[in-house]
Amino acid sequence: MNDATEFPETLSDAIKYFANADISLAFVASIRWPDGKAVCPCCQSSNAAFLATRRLWKCRDCKKQFSVKVGTIFEDSPLGLDKWLPAFWMIVNAKNGISSCEVARALGVTQKTAWFMLHRIRLAVQDGSIDKMSGKVEADETYIGGAVRKMNTSQRGKFTGTRGWSGKEIIMGLLERTTATKKSQVKLKHVANTKRPTVQAEIRQNVEAGSEVFTDTLRSYNGLSKDYIHEAIDHAKEYVRGHVHTNGMENFWSLLKRGIRGTYISVEPFHLFRYLDEQAFRFNERESDDAGRFLKGIIGIIGKRLQYSKLTGKDIAGGLPAAA
Repeated sequence: MNDATEFPETLSDAIKYFANADISLAFVASIRWPDGKAVCPCCQSSNAAFLATRRLWKCRDCKKQFSVKVGTIFEDSPLGLDKWLPAFWMIVNAKNGISSCEVARALGVTQKTAWFMLHRIRLAVQDGSIDKMSGKVEADETYIGGAVRKMNTSQRGKFTGTRGWSGKEIIMGLLERTTATKKSQVKLKHVANTKRPTVQAEIRQNVEAGSEVFTDTLRSYNGLSKDYIHEAIDHAKEYVRGHVHTNGMENFWSLLKRGIRGTYISVEPFHLFRYLDEQAFRFNERESDDAGRFLKGIIGIIGKRLQYSKLTGKDIAGGLPAAA
């Protein structure tokens, strides 16, 4: 990066760029208040004065002071933006994810702090879009978790089966294939089972009626032909029949599992949806460069907050679930 004021293109550039407190503050303020007018979170007044010595704003109407972090995922965090913004850059641009231990070493924070930071960032990149998929859509399911036969006696006692899906978490995936205007996109959901009401409800909620839907021969998909052009591929006989296949979703599953098995290693079921949000974001934004993904994701910081007690079900003095 030749110019200190030029927006960064790499992680090392981002660390140097956001190390400047004034630049970091101005950047997040521009995300929070694009029109340049700070809005008081207490009374919603835009009549606020900036207190340069404290890096805060003071509302002239209600007299309350507030920081740029209020109303974002950064709220109540003692960490500076010089750590938050590089952490955000790291996770949205790591193809196979990044562990809390690695973030802790890179930023000089504890593993517990890094773990909490990463979960807040996953909330920011969560896709809340209600737009439905259309055209050619692949639907498939996969299973996340260790094999029962490899579990210790205590773990194995929780499950009745010894093979297949027993003891694993089920992920339902939808992939809208590449068109002339955009690259393929995915939507993921951690579901309780693969029964017909469950999988078909997900398809009907997220795919426009009349679209082409491609699945495997799982019987739960039977009946989709009433609302969709449904074709199934029998993987016991073939993997592709013309344009009928689920190879796009299969490729995504391999990417997802590399991240979970290779980077995060142990993911608690009640946090799994957060890791799905993270991987789906990176996949859907894969055509952007590092700076583009960062700018796309950082918009999601607004209006979202994740407290430690809610994340863990424990107070701040308590322990953590299995870290990842």
